[in-house]
Amino acid sequence: MGVKEQVLELIAYAEEQEWFEFKENWFEPEALGEYIAALSNAAALLGKKYAYMVWGIQDITQKIVGTTFNPHIEYNREPLQHYLARNLSPSVNFTFFEDTVDGNRVVMLQIPAAQIVPTAFKNTRFIRIGSSKCNLIKYPLREQALFKMLAFPTETIENTSADTQELTFSKLFAFYGAKGIILKKNTFKKNLGLLTKDGELNLLAQLLSDNSGFPLRVAIFEGTTKASHLFSVREFGYTNLLYSLDEVLRYGDVLNIIQADERNRVVERKEVPLFDSSAFREAVINAVLHNRWVDRLEPMITVFSDRIEILSRGRINPPQTLNGFFDGESVPVNEKLSEIFLQLHISEKSGRGVPAITEAYGKEAFDFRENSIVVKIPFTRVGKTNHNIDNKTDRKIELSDRRKRIIREMRNNPNITLKELSAKLDISEIAVNNNINFLKKIGFVERIGSNKGGFWRVK
Repeated sequence: MGVKEQVLELIAYAEEQEWFEFKENWFEPEALGEYIAALSNAAALLGKKYAYMVWGIQDITQKIVGTTFNPHIEYNREPLQHYLARNLSPSVNFTFFEDTVDGNRVVMLQIPAAQIVPTAFKNTRFIRIGSSKCNLIKYPLREQALFKMLAFPTETIENTSADTQELTFSKLFAFYGAKGIILKKNTFKKNLGLLTKDGELNLLAQLLSDNSGFPLRVAIFEGTTKASHLFSVREFGYTNLLYSLDEVLRYGDVLNIIQADERNRVVERKEVPLFDSSAFREAVINAVLHNRWVDRLEPMITVFSDRIEILSRGRINPPQTLNGFFDGESVPVNEKLSEIFLQLHISEKSGRGVPAITEAYGKEAFDFRENSIVVKIPFTRVGKTNHNIDNKTDRKIELSDRRKRIIREMRNNPNITLKELSAKLDISEIAVNNNINFLKKIGFVERIGSNKGGFWRVK
């Protein structure tokens, strides 16, 4: 990845992370050495290959403004880079890069993650706490976690060897070609991160090979539990993961029955999907993207009579918080696979996935288990009584708790605004509007009059 691409990827985050720092023209040689040690250790603790410091970017707005910082300057009659390297231990092979981004000069310092032991500057070890640089010895729990991480590195699909080295990639070339991207046979393994440090094909390579050995299964049960009759099991895969994922998403379109709602019909009947297709798509992509593939277990999709459950192996990535998870902050479990999904426009850097699901079905759609995360997508059935619906509503259609709450608020206050609903439900106005559009589409609510002077009618 070039300097421009790396810088644009970093500023796509909502704010600075513990493994990268933005500066404009700041220059304090000794503090810079401490930052290098802190960022190197933070990268190791967070499972990153590199940490970064970038000059030419405002740290608050993250706007690219350019810089006059000169990494080739001398300090105390010694080249700056020599001074930094001499005082870092163990040796850190950091590298300065320069480029122009959006017409502005930027300087990027790439810092390898610590290995074997934590990185120190002038014999003092540092770490990042939020956006602050701190002495590691003052944070014994982080120090302990860092030493443990360095002694027993976390298994990833990048550093784990494939089950076999006899892999072919014709389907990978075809998939990229269909997206208008040409892979070079001599460099694609290195460029896509398909090799371990020892030069062996890794587990990521196996997932993207013609014969991955990993299927994606969709099991369909007649009832609401796995104790009911198993109707069918469809297997997609044992081949390139990108093709398997594409087949599962298309199968989701087959499962998503469009129902005709003849109630209150005047001219045209309403068409109601069995479930929100956007939420299903995001849930499946996230399950595949963040699955703990190193355990050799694939995600699982189970269809019941009243819902779909999409299970992903593993838990939230340790640097991630629950609030950050629901806000859509991206902390990928499988970093290189995430980059490939972004490159192929399968997923977005915007962190759209989780918010799209919560907009449709609320946070209660997520079930965090000991070793897995399950997304539950309920069915909306026309003409089938749902006893869990608000008892003040006679609709025979299933709704999420969030949408039932919107109906109750509108019934209690027909003049309620999007802003007021957003505050009451603790979600964005965009999320409120998306849910209202759904309720309007299936005939639950109606807007009478203008947006400013009208009111809501609950049918």
